[in-house]
Amino acid sequence: MNTIHPAAIVSSKAKLGDNNTILPYTIIEDDVEIGNDCLIGPNAVIYNGARIGNRVKIHQSASIAHTPQDLKFGNEKSLFIVGDDTVIHEFVTLHRGTKDTGFSSVGKNCLLMAYVHVAHDCVIGDNCIFSNGVQIGGHVTIEDYVVIGGLTPVHQFCIVGQHSMTGGGFRIVQDVPPYILTANEPLRFEGLNIIGLRRRGFANDDIYTLKKAYGYLYDKSLNVSQAKEIIRRDLGENKYVKNLLEFLTKSKRGLVGK
Repeated sequence: MNTIHPAAIVSSKAKLGDNNTILPYTIIEDDVEIGNDCLIGPNAVIYNGARIGNRVKIHQSASIAHTPQDLKFGNEKSLFIVGDDTVIHEFVTLHRGTKDTGFSSVGKNCLLMAYVHVAHDCVIGDNCIFSNGVQIGGHVTIEDYVVIGGLTPVHQFCIVGQHSMTGGGFRIVQDVPPYILTANEPLRFEGLNIIGLRRRGFANDDIYTLKKAYGYLYDKSLNVSQAKEIIRRDLGENKYVKNLLEFLTKSKRGLVGK
């Protein structure tokens, strides 16, 4: 059974699971699907195209699956997908996809703090943390276990690699490789995210191997293509190095600090 405050406006066409709590002045439109055990509102607006998983918490005045801020958008049907156990804080704005991809998404067990914005056609992985005021442009891909500090914008079409951490108040305008720390202006490589990797169970041997790989990648005497060949030759059997090499292959905007 769902608990819906009488001051909430919930379309009879919306599909709600069980044991959800809808707080006052929340609006839920027709083409919305919500799983089980969610908390929504007060004053949140869940627009057409929202697909919300289980145990999601959406706090006051958040906007989910609103119209993309893209002049090419022609009011086509599209989605915003929110994974299980994600927490969305006050005044977060999440915009659905355009005809380019048809959706935007945030994965499972993410924490989006106040005033975060995720634009159209973005794909956010699982277990990400975005601090207050992080602003993510269109067509951005952010992999799993990424942490981004407050008030940091991410330029459209950037890729941010898994297990990376970027400090607050900087700008991400190029691709951020996996497993690293980035900071300063312009943004640059500041070493491996060693504390984060250890917290997530990375073995010391794997951390050492990644450190060697990044020693080659950020060697000023090598360009990216040369570094890739050396990394592939000397370290390419390591599964995390394989992830790095795959990332380098798909990177289009250049690497931070390179």
